[in-house]
Amino acid sequence: MPHTLIINARLVNEGREFDGDLRIEDGRIAEIGPGLTARHGEAVVDAAGRRLLPGMIDDQVHFREPGMEHKADMAVESGAAVAGGLTSFMDMPNTSPPTLDAAALEDKYRRAAGRAWGNHGFYMGASNDNLEAVRAIDPKASPGLKVFMGASTGNMLVDNPETLDAIFRDTPVPIITHCEDTPMIEAETARYKAKYGDDIPPECHPDIRSRQACRKSTELALSLARRHGTRLHVLHISTADELALFETGPMIRADGSRKQITAETCIHFLRFDRSDYAALGHLIKCNPAIKDAADREALIRAVADDTIDVLATDHAPHLLEEKQRPYTSAPSGLPLVQYALNAALELVHEGRLSTAQVVQKFAHAPAQLFDVAGRGFLREGYAADLVLVDDTPFTVRREDVLSKCGWSPFEGRTFHSRIASTWVNGVLAWNGQQLVGAPNGQRLAFAR
Repeated sequence: MPHTLIINARLVNEGREFDGDLRIEDGRIAEIGPGLTARHGEAVVDAAGRRLLPGMIDDQVHFREPGMEHKADMAVESGAAVAGGLTSFMDMPNTSPPTLDAAALEDKYRRAAGRAWGNHGFYMGASNDNLEAVRAIDPKASPGLKVFMGASTGNMLVDNPETLDAIFRDTPVPIITHCEDTPMIEAETARYKAKYGDDIPPECHPDIRSRQACRKSTELALSLARRHGTRLHVLHISTADELALFETGPMIRADGSRKQITAETCIHFLRFDRSDYAALGHLIKCNPAIKDAADREALIRAVADDTIDVLATDHAPHLLEEKQRPYTSAPSGLPLVQYALNAALELVHEGRLSTAQVVQKFAHAPAQLFDVAGRGFLREGYAADLVLVDDTPFTVRREDVLSKCGWSPFEGRTFHSRIASTWVNGVLAWNGQQLVGAPNGQRLAFAR
């Protein structure tokens, strides 16, 4: 395994930015400090003052394998993620078949072995009829249990009140939830179909999957978690309305205790709003829906003030021809892993966040929340998952998109930071132009 010395870097870690060097040995960060000197046989990378970050950990992706490999797979999507500085990912269970038992979970790990460019963990899923499998989850085998408390793919909507209560009572891992109220959504869908038929205008999506539907379901999840003392992580918060439900302040408090209930938002909720449907249509149709400019602004503030604990992508690719269908058959979700960190760093250029805050939400917090062992920080002894950022503007072009679906909602947008290099487990995987070497991702370990 190559040994590498990165010199003249601007390291960003645990709330600080500082100048220094970093040595990689045997896949781990061996030394951090000023004035490190190269050793015999060591490759030297001159960062020339550029920012060096821990690799991002994306706690919410849909890489579509098994069952939907025509639109995405672990190898291709994890490569796109690494190109975007995302060195670890946690993949959702709504595949085909869904990940509803230990055998299906281990099948995903087998599929990722030797193929995934990034480090990987896989969620178990809950349904109305797999409670015993939920109770039997090995906390070291999965980051958490995904509960769809709203419309979802396949047999994964949990709407039986007794089952839902038992899941929150008995699950041995953190619960992560998709919160939207299905009856409210179904009623609005019927109302809009009566007016427009199947060709409902895309800008109606945030009215069909409304803020009221989000808040009602989120309130239910929080009430169950408080009743049972469950560790709950609410995914993809999309409205200002929900923010008042969550505790503001650091995820790890000054006394070392951790928030019981945490909140995540996604990069598309910070970069798009209702006005973008006119140009992008179903390309930005996702669940929950992108809502108003006021929601976007409130969510950015909530990331800054620690009401939102985690930033993720909810990368959910679909083919372009699928997205061009009428509203009722156009699938929800968009590809995001390749340009999510660039988009987050735009908020730094705009003065809305610091680089340290981006690193906290996109690397440190997911590692802490899911007890990821030895990753998510620039610390001696930790895995050398690293991202070198170059502040050189570029414009997103379709021909540069690595995801299998072949498009990005950011096409034509100019970002002011690019990913110059990504190392995964100490090995260069992205050189700023292309993936290099071979997939080097490892199974995530959970220190529980």
